[in-house]
Amino acid sequence: MADRSNRWYLLTIVLALVLAVSGGPVFAQEAAEDEQETAQADDAAVADEAILDEIVVTAQKREQNIQEVPISITSMNREEIDLLTVSALDVRFLSGRVPSLLIESSFGRAFPRFYIRGLGNTDFDLNASQPVSMVYDEVVLENPVVKGMPVWDVERIEVLRGPQGTLFGRNTPAGIVKFDSVKPSQEFDSFVRASYGTYDSIDVKGAVGGRLTDTLSARFSGLYQGRSDWVDNDFTGEKNALGSNETVAYRLQFLWEPNEKFDGLLNLHGWSVDGTARLFRANIFDKGSNSVVDSFSRDKVFYDGLNDQQIDSFGGMLKLDYEFDFATLTSVTGYETLDMYSRGDIDGGFGAVFAPPSGPGFIPFPSETADGLPYLDQVTQEFRLASNPGKRLGWIAGLYFFNEDLQADTFSYNSLGDNEQDGYSFQKQESDSWAAFGSLDYNATDRLSLQGGLRYSKDKRDFSAERPDGTFQPPTVAPITAKTDTDFTSWDLTANYMVDANVNVYGRLATSYRAPSIQGRILFCADFEGGTNPDTDCVDVADQEEILSGEVGVKSELLDRTLRLYLAAYTFRLDGQQIVAVGGVTNTATLLNANRTNGYGFEADMDWAPTPSWLATFGLSYNSTEIDDPTLTVAACGGGCTITDPIDSDGSVIVDGNSLPHAPEWIFNGIVDYRRPIGNNLFLAALDWAYNSEKRFFLYESEEFKSDFFELGVRVGYTFAQAKYEVALFGRNITDELIVNNGIDFNNLTGMVNEPRIWGLEFVARF
Repeated sequence: MADRSNRWYLLTIVLALVLAVSGGPVFAQEAAEDEQETAQADDAAVADEAILDEIVVTAQKREQNIQEVPISITSMNREEIDLLTVSALDVRFLSGRVPSLLIESSFGRAFPRFYIRGLGNTDFDLNASQPVSMVYDEVVLENPVVKGMPVWDVERIEVLRGPQGTLFGRNTPAGIVKFDSVKPSQEFDSFVRASYGTYDSIDVKGAVGGRLTDTLSARFSGLYQGRSDWVDNDFTGEKNALGSNETVAYRLQFLWEPNEKFDGLLNLHGWSVDGTARLFRANIFDKGSNSVVDSFSRDKVFYDGLNDQQIDSFGGMLKLDYEFDFATLTSVTGYETLDMYSRGDIDGGFGAVFAPPSGPGFIPFPSETADGLPYLDQVTQEFRLASNPGKRLGWIAGLYFFNEDLQADTFSYNSLGDNEQDGYSFQKQESDSWAAFGSLDYNATDRLSLQGGLRYSKDKRDFSAERPDGTFQPPTVAPITAKTDTDFTSWDLTANYMVDANVNVYGRLATSYRAPSIQGRILFCADFEGGTNPDTDCVDVADQEEILSGEVGVKSELLDRTLRLYLAAYTFRLDGQQIVAVGGVTNTATLLNANRTNGYGFEADMDWAPTPSWLATFGLSYNSTEIDDPTLTVAACGGGCTITDPIDSDGSVIVDGNSLPHAPEWIFNGIVDYRRPIGNNLFLAALDWAYNSEKRFFLYESEEFKSDFFELGVRVGYTFAQAKYEVALFGRNITDELIVNNGIDFNNLTGMVNEPRIWGLEFVARF
């Protein structure tokens, strides 16, 4: 169980600050009273009329009405985020919650893997790249472990679908998931959200902010999430042995506004995770189908291996803006550092067929491994100059720099020999990139605007791998090295036409790329020559992938702004897609380049407020992907699955014509929200759901490794004391659906399942 005693200090600080400030200076009390009176007046006005609020986004690095941005975007506001993150959920709560977006992980709360329009990366190595970029407070988070940063006190989340290669650059062929935290202001603001649920699930978020001086504002935000152990280990007989986790996070911001032309924002943040890594379940499938075996129980495992996960991260961001008469100069400096260790019983069972007893089911050999990042440092710098709004010709130009330095470790342990370490390898990688970019936006007429962008990027990567302690092979005699050095020019062209004041149509052509990748999980490589044979040293280099995408869309606000409907249709061609053949007969990842991948589909976002009390938000997407490479083959599963693809003469699986892994055709999500005034108070109720159709876990098709997904959530609450306080009953996965959402194929029919049903109570205080 995670030791929480030394973590409560942060929660204590958050609560103390909120309570202290809420009873503090008169100006803070007056600001709160004024804000409350304004909110009550607004509520009274809205009570007679249902009008959808304007949605402001920064998808093009400036504030704009989402209606006017010619990109397929979904924006999620604070209320939606608070609803969906209750009960101590991590960033994976977003999976299936907006059209075309899916998130999965084989590391639990670490290492989320993002997929947009079916494009993602199943690679589980700690230096893997992804075609979906994550941007948090204007800083690109490159490494997939860093992308596990908790989500709290966030103003909005924007999901930008399709290539974003001009303004955001490398590793964006699928799109971007963008987070913007609540910024400091001169107005006092504080809150606490605290919930308690099944399995001792604790979720506490708090923030306090406001004026320090006439020119300086500050905001402190804190988060504590925890859950007790709730999974029994029936092999050792230990009750409540696994399943706990503890996450602590903080963010401290200062905003300095000495005059109307200049402002500076400093953001210091950190987070940590301590608890159980992903739980792997041996032989969860009935062979020949994707049905779960009758004997499976979510609250039981049978482990002879150990399980542990620890992450510590710290970062900072400094943003400086200076407004000239003709343009605004912006500098954004980012720094992230992280160390991580995650260990699991990968075979999901105990013993082996040659070392009985063993189970559950057939365990051909034991597998207990760990991966770690003893250090990771990322530095980013962006300078951009953007024309001030209101001109017929708008423009933006900038420079971007990126550096990342990391070491990724791999360990193996002997589950049959007291879990002692019996293998170790490591990889070192340094990545450097720089880019110059520009974009023009021209209002040709009162109705027609044209936009074009161009970006030149240069990428370098130095890599080395060593195996000091071999598991099945001898140590390497020298580092195995690889390098890449490439450049790419991405562009986009867009036309946006305003049919009338409420309807915009647009068309967009765009390109982007993913920089070359190097992979070297050499600990389990079938290399018996000590790393001297380049054909068998398991270090792979994948060339960069390049995408060309076309998109048309319509954005409309109808029925007197009570109905908002956004539609987009797209097609893309991805050349040289970096594909990772995960697993097979060994615990490795092999980098490949597919000749071509084709895709097409559509997305729909709808907000509907039929009355002042009701608001319904719906999202729907259809995504079709197909690998077009007759020569592309991958290793078959080593765990006894039932392959349905053709097999070549070498025993490899032909995957030409298959859809991509974790790329369901259909995603459907929604939130139905009901609010009814009761005197000066408010009754609240919300129902939410996420659904995706069947997806496959690997490049090949099999009867076992596939599943669909459906979960329901509910929240019923009541505000009192003029909406200062709120209590609510909530439920996540209320139908207790059991879903296998990922698998491991090299040992047995191993699977990973979704979160169990959680019921709980939430208390909210706003000051």
